Amino acid sequence: MVSVDRAQLQRLLAQENERYRTANPTSLAKFEKGSHLLGQVPMTWMKSWAGGFPLSYQRAHGNHIVDVDGHDLIDFALGDTGAMAGHSPKATVDAVQHRIGEIGGVTTMLPTDDAEWVAAELTRRFGMAKWSFSLTATDANRWALRLAREMTKRPKILAFSYCYHGSVDETVVICDEHGLARSRPGNVGPAVDPTETTRVVEFNDIDAVRAALAHGDVAAVLTEPALTNIGIVMPEPGFLEALREATRETGTLLMIDETHTLSAGPGGATKAWGLEPDIVTIGKSLGGGIPCGAFGFSEDLVPRFFAMIEGGADVVDVGGVGGTLAGNALSSAAMRATLEHVLTDEAFERMIALADRFTAGVQTALDDSHLEWSITQLGARAEYRFCSPAPRNGGESAAAEDHDLDEFMHLFLLNRGVLLTPFHNMALMCPTTTEADVDRHSEVFAEAVTALGAVGEPSISSARATR
Repeated sequence: MVSVDRAQLQRLLAQENERYRTANPTSLAKFEKGSHLLGQVPMTWMKSWAGGFPLSYQRAHGNHIVDVDGHDLIDFALGDTGAMAGHSPKATVDAVQHRIGEIGGVTTMLPTDDAEWVAAELTRRFGMAKWSFSLTATDANRWALRLAREMTKRPKILAFSYCYHGSVDETVVICDEHGLARSRPGNVGPAVDPTETTRVVEFNDIDAVRAALAHGDVAAVLTEPALTNIGIVMPEPGFLEALREATRETGTLLMIDETHTLSAGPGGATKAWGLEPDIVTIGKSLGGGIPCGAFGFSEDLVPRFFAMIEGGADVVDVGGVGGTLAGNALSSAAMRATLEHVLTDEAFERMIALADRFTAGVQTALDDSHLEWSITQLGARAEYRFCSPAPRNGGESAAAEDHDLDEFMHLFLLNRGVLLTPFHNMALMCPTTTEADVDRHSEVFAEAVTALGAVGEPSISSARATR
């Protein structure tokens, strides 16, 4: 194998930073004028964008963004999944305009026919019998966890180290080097130490799962079918089946967060892999960019929900379940249009085929360079990691993080018209992505790998693509 020449990396990183600043004077000026914004940006994480400032844009349609300096960017970030349907898909735009302009009413706290249609479609896709809506996946997770604790009368949840479920307090927790639970470094102002609310183990460690559940105090296991916000970490064969068995044996609810793993297919990994959760949560992509989220209950869980209410649980006021804007008319119309006309079963077939092509292009460059990197694919989504073989749990994936390499790859690609998801190397296909777009990424990726000037004695490459 070969490794990256770190001195060459630093030289290249300086060059790409200078190229970025020179090529984007209007975006830089807008950033510098953001005097009334906290950190000069609408969301503070935008200040950490590669290159020191984020791009501003003129327009975004499909999988292309034109920034304020006139650069046409191929967008593989797609709003970190929020724009999986592409930017401003026509069907969604038409439905939103019809709802706002002709029908009227953005939020009325009254039901619409669209909400029932969306719930029925989510049942078809994911198999859950009944659905309720939120505005984000974070809220869907937060509300469903409260209901799980109330229904089971158990205080804790189980999460996997370096998992990501939005800003749900209980999940900002990791295993340290000794396998002990600790609040994730950088956790901002937790109201309660998450080690008091959560049992945490490494993904793919079924023995650790069984040991954690044996205490009998875990209401629900909350997990993605594959970890995604720490690189893509795929489940090992049999792990998810064993997880379902362990939860059933201990009376623990299994809660699957499909917010990012919807990329696996129209019914996410739940449908694609034949999973049998008690609860499914989802958000971001359903509304084509309009804020929305949802959680669904299995048929067996529905009677327990209503028994909980009969027992005095308040899901109207102080129960912390639901919100004034959740399930509003606008987001319901957007979800219906997006699911019915944009993120269709046929669209996913094409998107996944493009991700196959993307993965193959990256793998070819890795094989040619003999770099110790890997590429992992999850349906229409793919991500490379700076290690090989691909990580098997969150701890391993976190250990493979390399800030300088991340920044270099993002800037090198961005300076050549290819946009990846900020802070990790994720690429997502949408219905308007083309083979030419994918091939352009493959071309630029190969250029970046060559420019790094990897050093060492090449041997048989162990870099592997996983899917």
